[in-house]
Amino acid sequence: MTTTNNEMSSVFKRLLTYLVPMKGMFLLAVLALLTYGLVDAAFIYFIKPFIDEGFSQTPSVVAGVEVPSHGGFNSNNNIMIMAPLVVIGMFTLRGLANFVSTYCVSYMSSRLIMDMRQQVFEHYLRLPVSYIDRENSGNLISRVTFDTEQIARASGSALISIVRDSITVIGMLAIMFIYSWKLSMCILVIGPLMGIVISVVSKRFRKVSKRIQAAMGNVTATTEQMIKGHKNVLAFGGQKTEVERFQKVNEGNRKQNMKLAVAQAVSQPVIMIIGSFALAFVLYAATFPSLKADLTAGTFAAILGAMMAMLQPIKNLTRVNAEFQRGIAACTTVFELLDTAPEADTGEFETQRVKGNLKFNNVTFSYPEQEKPALTHVDFEVKQGKTIALVGRSGSGKSTIASLITRFYTGVSEGQITLDDVDIYDYKLKSLRNQVALVSQQVTLFNDTIANNIAYAYPGEATREQILQAATLAHAMEFIENLPEGLDTQVGENGVLLSGGQRQRIAIARAMLRDAPVLILDEATSALDTESEKAIQQGLDNLRHNRTSIVIAHRLSTIESADEILVIDQGQVVERGTHSDLVAKEGMYANLYQMQFGS
Repeated sequence: MTTTNNEMSSVFKRLLTYLVPMKGMFLLAVLALLTYGLVDAAFIYFIKPFIDEGFSQTPSVVAGVEVPSHGGFNSNNNIMIMAPLVVIGMFTLRGLANFVSTYCVSYMSSRLIMDMRQQVFEHYLRLPVSYIDRENSGNLISRVTFDTEQIARASGSALISIVRDSITVIGMLAIMFIYSWKLSMCILVIGPLMGIVISVVSKRFRKVSKRIQAAMGNVTATTEQMIKGHKNVLAFGGQKTEVERFQKVNEGNRKQNMKLAVAQAVSQPVIMIIGSFALAFVLYAATFPSLKADLTAGTFAAILGAMMAMLQPIKNLTRVNAEFQRGIAACTTVFELLDTAPEADTGEFETQRVKGNLKFNNVTFSYPEQEKPALTHVDFEVKQGKTIALVGRSGSGKSTIASLITRFYTGVSEGQITLDDVDIYDYKLKSLRNQVALVSQQVTLFNDTIANNIAYAYPGEATREQILQAATLAHAMEFIENLPEGLDTQVGENGVLLSGGQRQRIAIARAMLRDAPVLILDEATSALDTESEKAIQQGLDNLRHNRTSIVIAHRLSTIESADEILVIDQGQVVERGTHSDLVAKEGMYANLYQMQFGS
């Protein structure tokens, strides 16, 4: 219990650090909320003098004899005249305080959610590839959307209720004890009972809230999966399967939300019932002769009014507790993400441009949480401007080699990878990746123009001529010229408006423009038909010119001219040599070649 409270306290303190840049706005909001709560308390406080003095039976003197007055309006008229003005003034002040507090809290909540979303998004860009591989994409998206929204709602609702309603409750208690401490002592009996109820319910809220977050991640993931595979779903008639899958996660989300709603629905009446016992006891105690003697009508009305006025703020505090606990649960998840260590970047070596001498020296590597090595004693060297090709069955380790060069994965258990005789782990990460241009089999295009996709992340500003030249060398202008807006054509999300071959030509043009000394072509022609492949092969030859190139290919026709070919099988180099040498050996390469081209 203590550990949980300590964790919640540390999470809450960390959340408050986001409000430090807005401390002026925060203080103004608190001041307005204090004013709101104090106005409510002051209104109850004035009930006693209003009743006791405004309606008191002041006796009149006639011929030296006191004659009791009949009716309150013959009494202290000054109080009655002032009362409407006081009420109007107090509620005007209350309305102004409500506007200021609501505006300030809304401003802080929107800023907090913006800052936190930005921080989470930027942290994703610094996380290692291995973390992103392990995580559910729906959960990752949910952190940016749903979880941060819960935090903003909780921070806004909690601040308003905790400050305003707490001040109201404290103010009402103060009024009760000022007017009759004996009658007010009964309120102390219900305090611990309410505390126990709120504590038990809070733990339940936090537990269910974490389940709701996981359920929302499943809803997001299932929706994203269906949208990405929409064509396959339609082609295979999988609508019913997807409907049932979504219905399952949707129902799971509903059940968790209902559990939260039930806990909230039970807690509020319980608190109200406990409060009603206190109210009933006050009414009963007021009949005791020892207390009755000290009570006036105004005093009793003020105490009763204070107790009634406390019920709604207590109800608000109980209700906002659900929002608050959801926010704390979301905070815990988001902060755990933000505390995840980013990519290791301990290297200090920087250079503008390497020559491109790449060497794998007896490298053994295993993926996290996998016992069997993905690569075992891999040993090869690529000199500046030369091309090495990697071939082999799917899953043999070819793409792992490419991923190690760019340090997408770390943890080489044995051996060393060097670039220009410098260990790649001694390079600063940005400097290392600036030396490499990657054309992957999974082409990623952004919902932007073709020109902006080609110039994506180009250091400095790419001119129109440079973009046009890169597109021409990649043989991409052949189809770009036929588009309505040419280079300014929008490609849609992930290039959905283009064919697979067209997307890969744009990716090759992007690598052309980058002009890096080391080039990795990971199945760069996998989405091209035979005619397109022949047309683009010249572009790839242009791209490889004077660059150190690592070409991963299933189509052996694209790597016949490589300076050296490595045949990879189960993470090991089983054959190496030129195309003609390997065909003559009649080994694994010759078998692969024969399967593709016959005898």
